[in-house]
Amino acid sequence: GALECASKCLELLKSWTVRYVLGHDAMRTMGKANVLISGMKGLGVEVAKNVVLAGVGSVTIQDQGSAEWTDLSSQFYLRESDLGENRALCSEKALARLNSHVRVSACTEALNQDFLRNFQVVVLTDSSLEEQRWVGAFCHTNNIRFIVADTKGLCGQLFCDFGEAFEVRDSDGESPHSAMITHISKENPGIVSCTDEQAHEFTDGMQVTFSGVQGMTELNSCGPIEIKPQRRLMSLYSIFNDWFQISQTQPLISMSFHKTDAELLVAMAKQLSTAANFDKFDEDVVHKLSLVAAGDLAPVNAFIGGLAAQEVMKACTGKFTPLKQWFYFDSLECLPDQEDGGLLTEEACAPRSSRYDGQVAVFGADFQEKIKKQRYFLVGAGAIGCELLKNFALIGLGAGEGGHITVTDMDSIERSNLNRQFLFRSEDIGRQKSEAAAEAVKKMNPSVNITAHQNRVCPESEGIYTHQFYSGLDGVAAALDNVDARVYLDGRCVQYQRPMLEGGTLGSKGHTLVVVPHLTESYGPASSSGQKAIPLCTLKHFPHRIEHTLQWARDQFEGLFKHSAENVNHDPEFWARTVARGEVEAVEVLEGVYANLSDRPQDWTECVTWARIQWESLYNNDIAQLLHCFPPNHVTSSGLPFWMGAKRCPHPLTFDPANTTHMDFVVAAANLYGQIYGIEGSRDHEGIQKILSGVRVPEFTPKSSVKIAVTDEELAESKERKEEGEQAGLDLWGLSPPNDDDSNFHMDYIVATSNLRAENYDIPAADRHKSKLIAGRIIPAIATTTAAVAGLMCLELYKLVQGHRRISSFRVAYVNMAVQYYVLSQPGRAPTFTVSKTSSPGWDVQFCPRKADDRLLKKKWCFK
Repeated sequence: GALECASKCLELLKSWTVRYVLGHDAMRTMGKANVLISGMKGLGVEVAKNVVLAGVGSVTIQDQGSAEWTDLSSQFYLRESDLGENRALCSEKALARLNSHVRVSACTEALNQDFLRNFQVVVLTDSSLEEQRWVGAFCHTNNIRFIVADTKGLCGQLFCDFGEAFEVRDSDGESPHSAMITHISKENPGIVSCTDEQAHEFTDGMQVTFSGVQGMTELNSCGPIEIKPQRRLMSLYSIFNDWFQISQTQPLISMSFHKTDAELLVAMAKQLSTAANFDKFDEDVVHKLSLVAAGDLAPVNAFIGGLAAQEVMKACTGKFTPLKQWFYFDSLECLPDQEDGGLLTEEACAPRSSRYDGQVAVFGADFQEKIKKQRYFLVGAGAIGCELLKNFALIGLGAGEGGHITVTDMDSIERSNLNRQFLFRSEDIGRQKSEAAAEAVKKMNPSVNITAHQNRVCPESEGIYTHQFYSGLDGVAAALDNVDARVYLDGRCVQYQRPMLEGGTLGSKGHTLVVVPHLTESYGPASSSGQKAIPLCTLKHFPHRIEHTLQWARDQFEGLFKHSAENVNHDPEFWARTVARGEVEAVEVLEGVYANLSDRPQDWTECVTWARIQWESLYNNDIAQLLHCFPPNHVTSSGLPFWMGAKRCPHPLTFDPANTTHMDFVVAAANLYGQIYGIEGSRDHEGIQKILSGVRVPEFTPKSSVKIAVTDEELAESKERKEEGEQAGLDLWGLSPPNDDDSNFHMDYIVATSNLRAENYDIPAADRHKSKLIAGRIIPAIATTTAAVAGLMCLELYKLVQGHRRISSFRVAYVNMAVQYYVLSQPGRAPTFTVSKTSSPGWDVQFCPRKADDRLLKKKWCFK
């Protein structure tokens, strides 16, 4: 029993990132779903891989066919030794190893109605129109969610039928909109006034719930109430002081597959006709479709397979908005440009009993030889990196004489990676990502030439990744998880004039970018964060959202444990760097080091004592001082209550060792404090409580001489600003995140610290995983989005390998799979500049950016 429990706990850790995106309730619902995926060619196995990683209850894969050469172009679990064997049976064990919490089984018999009754979701791939019709009709009648996915070369389509009574519980997955209430009228209907701190995002028909309302307390227990936003009103007096939040479900009615045939024909006609004349088919589009239909491409299967798997998750959970009902996609611009002599012949695309036959059928044999000789640098072997390497192996990138892939990633594999980085297995935990990923793709395609590095791509590694290194590359792929690294790598690609493929994800959202030297704009400098800056006074004295208390907790963590530790445990270069700062700053730093050393704890008991006194200072004394300066009934010079609107009146807390959150703070703070000085800590609550019983907490008396700044302007003029340090600044989210390791007390401290401050101000607390998402700025990745993004990136790779030079051939993509938002657009052109001779030696260079591009400012450069 203990082993089984431990195994389940480990699987929960693997699925934790998916929980960030879908939520606990959706994960529980999905864990009970039985899913059938029919067809185990490249598209079917892509859907199955993503669904298994997501953590459904069971997946049954069905296929009556045997492996053929063309399957190896995109079916990553088939080997040459599997030719002639059943595709489902060959894939079963590999899929099962992805997630031991999901039951995976194979079926080699034909589909029938009795068999279909066992499933809540049925997915058809590689199926005939006749099969789609009868299976779709049966599923619609029996309330089984039905999905059709299909690809033909560079084209793909999806169809979804979730029945006539499907309920969408969360349309977009975004956090509910909320607003601070200042007044509610007694009229019928009542008018709710919000603070004018920021514009609310409520629309007609939305439903809201109330919490923390004072006076009309009955509203707190009411169910969802429909609202109709009016012009914004601001009350003079605030007797209500909390939020109202959206709680909304939406019904969805779908038609069955056979009833949408007419819609299908109309949509196909529109797609294949010219914009000017609907009745006239575009013969060129029809011709291209017929040319590529025999192909089987890994990037297209990755994109359509990612979307299809996301629809499976929606069908299981009601989370996110399902497809309505058809989706069509093509990337025909990948084909060789006929005007540049790129006409393909039947002979060039004929099968050759090769693992690349599915790709040769689209691009020809000469292209295949060219892509095998490519030399690429992949930076990052995480979620997107694994998907890119899988695609690289299938398409044959770097798999020929002279071809090569260099992959670098300095991270090692953790258990939480396994739910989205599918090249890794449990036995790989602790290994370097780049090494394990390189080994995995060699098994997929033994011909791939690949070298694994463990270096960070940054100025310090420029001795490794030199001019000679970049000059020997055909291109670079960026699979990075932060903007600074992308900006640096982009700068290197611009410097050495090498194309770059870039992609990123954030839950169900993703983007791709292709940078072509002298043709498209580059990634460019880091733009200002979209995260709204939090005023310092709000953080220091007047929080009213959990985001404020979490940021405050992060600042506490940085100040108490990160900066102190860095000063105490300084490296050999510490003194040189300190002196270089200048006399005034150097003295401040050295005074801090002296204070840390002079207050050094001698044992574990002193660490616990320090933590207890910290608790008293933060949650009792500081609040008492604030209320001494501004009592609850304080009135401003304008005659208005001081504690109104966004200013929530706090109350001091009294320490209670029986309170879990109180003890969590002490345990985490004491352990972190001890780690700075090399003192071994403990999680023994009983032992810590014994120490606490002997701690003498100094009495505190508020001081009338203390002045507390109310605005940022006042704070900037006071000594408080200096004490906060420049680290706070106005963009507080720029700090490096705490280490996301549950054993090191980082998140223990931040969660407890934030929730205690939230209790001071009557702000609803946040659980651990929500706190991680906000305070750690964790970027959740799920397999469906990473697969889709990697597929789109590799479609751009096709164009780079062929040498396309028309900007109209390339695409940048923005997708949000939660709400069916897919935008593929032409990239921006590279900025131009004028060059003129100056009176001094050299040339005056002035950039002339497009008017719409606010990232590019006019700059003058002097070329000597």
